[in-house]
Parts: sequence; structure tokens; C-alpha cells
Amino acid sequence: MQINPGAAEFPHRQIAAQLKAQIRRGDWGPGERLPSIPAIAEMFGVAKQTVQRAVDQLRVEGILITKPGSGTYVRGTRRRLNRLSRGRYGGFRGYHTDLAARYRQQLVSVGRAPAPPEVADAFGVADGTDLLCRRHLVRTEDSPVEVGASWFLPADTAGTSLERAEAFGRPLYQEAEEATGRRYVSATDTISARQPSREEAEILQIRPDTPVLHLLHVAYDGQRKPIEVAQATWPGPVTTLTEEYKIPAPAPDPTPDPGLVLG
Repeated sequence: MQINPGAAEFPHRQIAAQLKAQIRRGDWGPGERLPSIPAIAEMFGVAKQTVQRAVDQLRVEGILITKPGSGTYVRGTRRRLNRLSRGRYGGFRGYHTDLAARYRQQLVSVGRAPAPPEVADAFGVADGTDLLCRRHLVRTEDSPVEVGASWFLPADTAGTSLERAEAFGRPLYQEAEEATGRRYVSATDTISARQPSREEAEILQIRPDTPVLHLLHVAYDGQRKPIEVAQATWPGPVTTLTEEYKIPAPAPDPTPDPGLVLG
């Protein structure tokens, strides 16, 4: 292990690149502990602060995690989302069993809450309007991977099962369709990258400077009126969004009109 003092890249970035390469080739597997900061510093012949900066960089990238009093470990496998919110509807408007097998969703709270600006805009109401909010947390075996919420207009949900603090044995949209009498017909997904709020960082167990991916999902009825506005926030460095789609074949050249004169 060595760094090149004459290279344009900073020493801590050189160290981070070498550590990443070692992890990639399997020198340390998921869940394995790395040598201590002083030990790595001695390997590279640099100050401990330089190694700490390299480790911090790899933590932000989602490659390493640090457990206080225990050490620095290789994070488990990257979370891969094979679909966006359309996954909740499934191929036959049903819950996707492969997601259920990998992730556990926990209902955190149900009740009225002030609508944040993006939710208020989607519903066409003033910021801070009281709406029904169902908050949830999604976990894998070892860590939280999603914090989210589904918002509804109180006029649609008053006296229905959606107001109860209980999980349903079916997808939320199916419960909402029955409770509101409105069918989900179309939806839009908007994804953005940003820094987490303090609460999001604490819940997702990430550093405050770790970027997150944020999804705003708006589901509409046949009259293009929103039924549900859902939010989901994921740790950016350990989340991959993958879409598979068909590419249309080239359209055939139109048959020339024999009566058309060119020139």
C-alpha cells in the first residue's frame, strides 16, 4: 500500500481509491471489520487524520460504516430498487412479493399533520394545511433503508379505515380505493437528490452530509385529481434505481404518394 506524493489527487483520495479496490476484489467482505485507523496510517506511511478523511469519504459513499466503540466495517450489499413507485401496483395491481421478502415495512404513525410545501402543491392546498398522514419505515435485516409518508385529503378519509393506526394485509392503494371510492388511474414520480434533514439522518442512521434520494409520488383518479401523495427518502450512496424498458423499433418509411411530384 502506498501513495504517490507527486500525484494531482489528494493523499486521502488515493487511499480511499485503494481501499475501495481492495473491498471490490474481496480482501474485505460485507460485514468484515477493517484494520484500525492507526494501522492503516502505518501501512500507507501517512498521518491518522489523512486515513480518517479517506474513511469518511467511503462512509459518505456508502461503502463503509462505523460502529462506535467497535470499528469500521464494510457495508452490506447495495440496495437495488428495480422499480419506482409503480412497484406498489405490481403486474396485476397487487403487492410485489419479492419486495416483501427483502424489506419489512413498519407503520410509524397515523394522524393529521401540516402538509409540507411539495405535498400541498400536489393537492392544490395552502402550505401547512392539515392532511391525513400515514408515516412508515422500511428496513432490511441490518438497517433502515427508507423513511416515507402517504398523505390524503381529510374529506376523502373521514371515518374510514385509513384513519386507523393499523397496517393492512394488502397494499395501501387498494385500501385507499375501497375507502375513498376512487380508483387509481395514473401517477407521476419525481426524484431529486438533496441533503437529509436532521431527523432523516438520525432515522436512516447516516451522516448529515450523506446525500439522499427523495421520491414524490402523486397518484390520480380518472379526472386527474390526486388521491394520494406519497414521499420516500433513501440513503443515496446505497440506493440504485433501475428501470428496464422496451425500445420501440424504427417506424417504416411512409409509402410515397404516387401523385406527389418532387423537385
